[in-house]
This record gives sequence, C-alpha cells and structure tokens, in this order.
Amino acid sequence: MTIDRPQGENVPTEESVRDWLRSELGEVVRMEQQARWRPCWFVDVVRDGKTLPLYVRGPRVDTEPPFTLNHEMTFHRLLEDAGLPVPHVHGSSDEPNFYVMDRIDGVFEFTDSTDAQRHAVVDQYLRALARLHSLDTRPFVEAGIAKAPSPDLSWQPGIAAFERAYRSTKQRPDPLMEWALAWLFRNPPDTGGREAPVVWDSGQFLHRDGRMLTLMDLELGHLGDPMMDLAGWRMRDTIINYGDFNDLYSRYAEYRGEPVDLDAIRWHHFAFTLSNQLSFHSALAAPPLGSAYMTNLQWCTETNVMVVEAYAENAGVELERLDVPSPDISPAAAAFGHLVASLRSFPATDDISRYEARMAFRLARHLQRFDEIGQKVADADLDDLEPLLGYRPAAWQEGEEALEKFVVADGGSHDDELLRLFNRRTQRAQMLLGPEGSAIVQHHRVQAFPPR
Repeated sequence: MTIDRPQGENVPTEESVRDWLRSELGEVVRMEQQARWRPCWFVDVVRDGKTLPLYVRGPRVDTEPPFTLNHEMTFHRLLEDAGLPVPHVHGSSDEPNFYVMDRIDGVFEFTDSTDAQRHAVVDQYLRALARLHSLDTRPFVEAGIAKAPSPDLSWQPGIAAFERAYRSTKQRPDPLMEWALAWLFRNPPDTGGREAPVVWDSGQFLHRDGRMLTLMDLELGHLGDPMMDLAGWRMRDTIINYGDFNDLYSRYAEYRGEPVDLDAIRWHHFAFTLSNQLSFHSALAAPPLGSAYMTNLQWCTETNVMVVEAYAENAGVELERLDVPSPDISPAAAAFGHLVASLRSFPATDDISRYEARMAFRLARHLQRFDEIGQKVADADLDDLEPLLGYRPAAWQEGEEALEKFVVADGGSHDDELLRLFNRRTQRAQMLLGPEGSAIVQHHRVQAFPPR
C-alpha cells in the first residue's frame, strides 16, 4: 500500500524510484515505503552479488521548505567529503526529485539505553558538532550553500529563508508569527562574526550500543552562527532526554576551545520555536492530499506555546495558566463518538494503513473536541481582543485579521500585553487537539536557561 500524495513531475513514485535504482545501482529486491509525511523508501539493491541497504529521500509535499532537496544533498555530500559521520550518498534524480543514501541501522531515542550509553553518545555528538563548526567554509561557499552577505549577519539566512517560504505561501492571517518575526528582526544577536556550517535542526542522529553512528535529517544545513546548533535541539529534548544542557554546553566549549554565547543561544532558541508554524502555515490553512494534518497541527500548536514561553523567560515574565472549559454536548456528539471509536479499532494490516488510520483517528478526536469546547475557545479569543482593539470582532476570521493588522502596525509598543494575549490563545489552541488528559494535549516544557 502507498500513501496518496499530490503528483507532479518532481514528486517521486515507487515506480519512478525503482526504475532509477535499477538503471543506476542494481536489482531492487526489497522496497518499502516509509510511513511518514514525505515520500521516502527503505530499499535493498543487489549489485555485484552484494546487497546494499539504501534509503531514498524525497521532497516534502505539503510545505515550501526553506532550502531545496538538492541544497540538502549538496550540504550532506560536503559533510561526507569532510569526514563527518553521515551516510554515503549514491546518487540523485532531479525529475522526479530524490536522493539515495546508505541506510544506517540505528535508533534516535534513548529508551533502551543506559545513562552511561546516553552520556557517551551525546558526547560523541558534541564532538561532531565542534568538528563541524571548525570546517573551512570555502568548499560550502563554492558549492552554493546558503550564507549571509557577511559573517556578522550569520544569524540571518535560516530565519530569513523560513520567512520567505512562509510569505510566499501565506493563506490567512497569522498574528503570532508576525509578532515574533518583528521582534526577532528588531533585536538581532551579536554573533561576533561567527560563521560555520550548521545543521540547525540539531540533536538528530542515530546510535546503537553507546556509539553514535550518523548525523541525520540535514535539510536545514547552511552557513550560519554555530550557536544555532546549540539552540535547535532544546525543543527536541522535551521528547528525547539528552541531559542537562548546561553540562552539554560546557563540554562543547571544551571541545571547541572557546566559550558558548548564551545570549545568542537564547535568541536562536526563540527563532527556532517559530520554525514549525512558518513551515506548516499553508499546509494547515489548505492541507493538500497526503499532508499529515494532525502531525503538523500538533507540532505547530506545541511549539507555538514554546514561542510564548521562550519570550517570557527572556523577559522575566511569569505566565498565567488557564483552566480547561467544561465540554458541551451537541447534537453531533453521538456521531463524533461513533467515528472516533470506529477509527480507533480500524483493522489496519500494514505500516502504511496503520499510519493512515492513526492520522484519521487523531483528526476525528480533534474535531470531536472542537465540537465540545470549540465555541467557548473561539468566544474567549474574541473577548480577549476587545481591550486591545477597542471593540470585539464579530467572528474569528475578522478577529485574526484585526489582530494581525494591529501587530504589524504596533512596532513593539504593546509587546507585554501581546505576550499575555498570545499565552492565552496558544494554551486554548492546545486544548482543542484532543480530549483532556490525552497525550496529544500534554505540553512539554523546554529546559530553563540559567539566570543571567
């Protein structure tokens, strides 16, 4: 079974990938689509009597990425050339667009690792980052890897690329993003001219038995401020425990031979909390076929709460916690309950079917929850706007448009008031993901920074 996706000349299909592999590498003896939100396959190819375990990586189909798949592959190959632990790249196709690398047998979480094994693996990763940040930038520049006009602006290429992708596909008002982006560009960090290859979406690697095997998911790689890589994985740490970041930063500083810049890390952490919403704004406003809607929504809702928390921590503001509204029983309640129960027990027989059934189940629970408390949430959001705007918009669409217009024109004058407003709005949005007490509505706080 395959996942239905929008088809175009650059979206690979199993047939097109199989044809390329047969032509370029050898006989395909196994091909299994990965159950995820982009077209990827696990493949075994026989060449010269030997079996090659391969991984085929295609482009995202529901969002405009900040960098192209070819840019990612070029960055990947440069790391391989420099001796960094990454899978060997065997080749690529432009139309349809994908590239092929070795498949590495490892895990990304530490569920079955001892504390000593986790410490050893993370230490190896820190050494790899220190080595990555020490590489000569000239091969990356010559290969066309994205960079700032000058090293003192090395904070800029990543967030600017996200902003371009967001604005090029923007479908509806997004007041939180406009507020956060405006603050970031009004308050850029002083990088001191630091510039190095960075992976940015850091903390992604495979390991086994206490040994780090490979870096992975290099789609955000470019030339930037190396402090970005010390900030990016703080959010991922909420679901994969890497250890105490104060200790991690001390070890990195030892391996790098220079101190870390905590002020820059704070700024880059705030910037990276925006990355999901900037990426998936369009996919949530108008989801295409094949989009993992609930995965995108859960990611964005969770990291939007982190946007608010990161700003509040930096500003030294204590945030209000809201109570969950009591649910209403609508005429559709029985139908929603039946739909959720049916999807929960859907008889899926393979990984793709189970993935699709899980996505449908989570969407049904979200819609059921909106039926229970959605009107109260929408009314509370509109009520919150009256003190700020001087009037209460009549509908949620009008409210979003008016709030974004206010934010864009404000220039930072009402940042404290807007922080408290967005705190309430992001909490309410998370309440809508699913039933109270379920895993999908649980918020995981990022490790706190040390006091200044």
